[in-house]
Amino acid sequence: MTTFHDLGLSPKITDALTEAGLTEPTPIQEQAIPLALEGHDVLGLAQTGTGKTLAFGLPLMEHLFQMKGKPQDRTAKALVLAPTRELVNQIADNLRALTGETRMKVTTVVGGQSINRQINALARGTDILVATPGRLIDLMDRRAVDLSQTRQLVLDEADQMLDLGFIHALRKIAPKLGTPRRTMLFSATMPKQMEELSSAYLNDPKRVQVSPPGKAADKITQSIHFLPKTEKPKKLREILSKDLDALTLVFSRTKHGAEKLMKGLVADGYNAASIHGNKSQGQRDRAIKAFRDGTITVLVATDVAARGIDIPGVAYVINYDLPEVPDNYVHRIGRTARAGREGEAIAFCAPDEGDLLRQIQKLMKIDIPVASGEAPAMGQGGGAKGRSSGNRRRGGGGGGQGQGRSQGQGQGQSQGKPGNGQRRRRRRAAA
Repeated sequence: MTTFHDLGLSPKITDALTEAGLTEPTPIQEQAIPLALEGHDVLGLAQTGTGKTLAFGLPLMEHLFQMKGKPQDRTAKALVLAPTRELVNQIADNLRALTGETRMKVTTVVGGQSINRQINALARGTDILVATPGRLIDLMDRRAVDLSQTRQLVLDEADQMLDLGFIHALRKIAPKLGTPRRTMLFSATMPKQMEELSSAYLNDPKRVQVSPPGKAADKITQSIHFLPKTEKPKKLREILSKDLDALTLVFSRTKHGAEKLMKGLVADGYNAASIHGNKSQGQRDRAIKAFRDGTITVLVATDVAARGIDIPGVAYVINYDLPEVPDNYVHRIGRTARAGREGEAIAFCAPDEGDLLRQIQKLMKIDIPVASGEAPAMGQGGGAKGRSSGNRRRGGGGGGQGQGRSQGQGQGQSQGKPGNGQRRRRRRAAA
């Protein structure tokens, strides 16, 4: 049995891990931490919920222990960039849980919060700065932060940063960092652009991979319901009513759709809340806290939450709308079956979403088991062919990834990469 001590971490860190109840590293941690401690740049690929935060956070802390002195005013010794506010807060919370006795300072900067308060926090310097790229650039433009002494850089969920257009922000941030520097890039998927990003910002990186890109956690039971769009509200309520106390995350494609869906559920007596780009940071934080505490049992979200919710108790993920980006399906369903638990992912597919389904199944190299309905014929927006494979658990899904597959292959080709205008419209809709 491998322990954190075996990986070369100092007693100060291993003691903090033991106190937190963590003794055995996950596979991505076991592979990435020794390489990072040796000073290599690291490209880490692992599905969501596998412990990527500590895979980069622990060697980051170890290196900072070796750096003498406090950070100077307005400086940061290490920078972690993440695409969403929720993910920034999640990363910071995980790191702070282990830095309590070390006096290591972790500071967050995200949009939607007082920039003046963030300027004041940075005025005294910080050891680890966790930030969204947009707000960090705002602070750089105001000369509130100096990155010239930052020698540690982490890009977390870098594939989503590419999808959301943050690559332009990264090009502004990276040249301001100190050199030489150590860079770690972590992602759950590996689109072609990721190779280009790795070549641009990592120096001869060591690649670690614990699951194929696009693969969901093994303990997630997946199923899909083929139905008209007008039948989605009824099917959702039917599924929710079977287990009212379970924590259920429901994904909508747009901000307006998420809010309308949440209000309809509340009107029908369901204990629901929503998070999306039109909500203030305070509203989003309160909704996630209530969901984590079980005060709210149904959380309706856009993809802004797909990478930032680390709640082990999420039992079900329902894709009310299929995502336009197939990688996002993997990240959405990765919100369940976390920390070794089991979970269920249920998807709805309307006739006009057949192409989206084909792209998802092509990425994951599986046919999602059919729980109800019948896929349209190929050429009519259909995905995998097949009828209901019988009821199983709450969503009526048929088996895990390798079980109860639908009869057809669900083949089809991607419709191509969206242009810049389409990306901008997508970001406005889903933020």
